[in-house]
Amino acid sequence: MRTKEPNLVLHPFQRLQAQLADLIAATPTGGRLPAEPELAKQMGVSRATLREAMRSFEGQGLIRRRQGVGTFVVRQSSVLESGLEVLESIETLASKTGLQVKMGALHIDQLQASPEQSETLRVAVGAPLLQVSRIILAENRPVAFLIDVLPEEILNPVDLQQGFTGSVLDFLIRRGTPALDYAFSDIRSVPASAEIARALEVQRGDVLLMFVAYLYSRSGQVVANTYSYFLPGYFRFHVVRRIPER
Repeated sequence: MRTKEPNLVLHPFQRLQAQLADLIAATPTGGRLPAEPELAKQMGVSRATLREAMRSFEGQGLIRRRQGVGTFVVRQSSVLESGLEVLESIETLASKTGLQVKMGALHIDQLQASPEQSETLRVAVGAPLLQVSRIILAENRPVAFLIDVLPEEILNPVDLQQGFTGSVLDFLIRRGTPALDYAFSDIRSVPASAEIARALEVQRGDVLLMFVAYLYSRSGQVVANTYSYFLPGYFRFHVVRRIPER
């Protein structure tokens, strides 16, 4: 006897996502979707609900929303995948997958250590620091925004004139000093601030993956405090966890 398939009833939000999926699939790569007010009216939902549904597609790398310009369909990009057991730069990960990445806008600022930075980097309050902020592009699309803060005794603006391509980690490894040992990272999801949203060409409040890392030398010195913001649809991280022996 043939079993009758159950009649599945979609939740309104699931129905909205299904409608958006069909619309995205029917739109050619590079095509622009209707403006949010028009699309929300077509779908019979509020703009806030529409934005929430669209975030999942942006996270998958299927659409690209640009503030004040519109929402565009993009082809599925290659995903940079890595385990968290080994510290590697985006450039190193990309070279393993054959994905071309390059540095976009670069900003170098000289700072004086605040009390908080003094404690984090173990330097005196007011000590000279270097802040290196840059955008990383994959397939000409911003996919990561990186900020490194280091004591100037470790890295100064002149150093960055010698072949810096976007990774402070790779630069220090190639230079060989100081000898690096490990990094401690705090991983969380955060809403994009106005500054980060502009840099990554997403909407303010879109969810990003953020790593806050502290890079240590073999002597125990804190070499750098790093903030890395990633578009979820372009990165996949995993952890191998072993069951302890009993």
